[in-house]
Amino acid sequence: MVFNRGFKPGIGMLRTILILGFVLGLATVAVFGLRWLQTPNNGPADAALPVCDLLGSPCEWETGAGLWSVSLQIIGDEGQGTEYRLVVSSPVAPERFIAVLRGESMYMGEYPVPLRGGGNGQYSARFVAPLCTADTEMVWRVDLQSGQQPLSESVPLKLVFQSEDHLTR
Repeated sequence: MVFNRGFKPGIGMLRTILILGFVLGLATVAVFGLRWLQTPNNGPADAALPVCDLLGSPCEWETGAGLWSVSLQIIGDEGQGTEYRLVVSSPVAPERFIAVLRGESMYMGEYPVPLRGGGNGQYSARFVAPLCTADTEMVWRVDLQSGQQPLSESVPLKLVFQSEDHLTR
């Protein structure tokens, strides 16, 4: 047969199968990986929470311990991204108070921001939100934690803000 002249079963067939499997694996990772990255990191409980835009106005709520307040201000942009100042007024003194940034519109990991106490239940931090290269309208969620324990039972709101893209301004 003319067709089998250059074909050697064994090594050639194995190489073809491996290359085809590798290409299919890459395609699968690309398709499902992008969908996973673009899925908001929301659980069923998060979907039911009212949203509070931290850049729009301070977010306040009452618990059995007292009044909570969270505000966010834009400090400026020194070329490395927009710097923010987060201020939390808490009626309790959490141990190792942390604000955790999580991508709301796209999962980009978790970024802990330690809050420093300033007295009278005031805690603050300065931070630069990570830049998203795929989307200029990145929405971030701020979750409050005491050490590794989420304070979700104390926060009846979803605290969010849309980061400023320093490249488009």
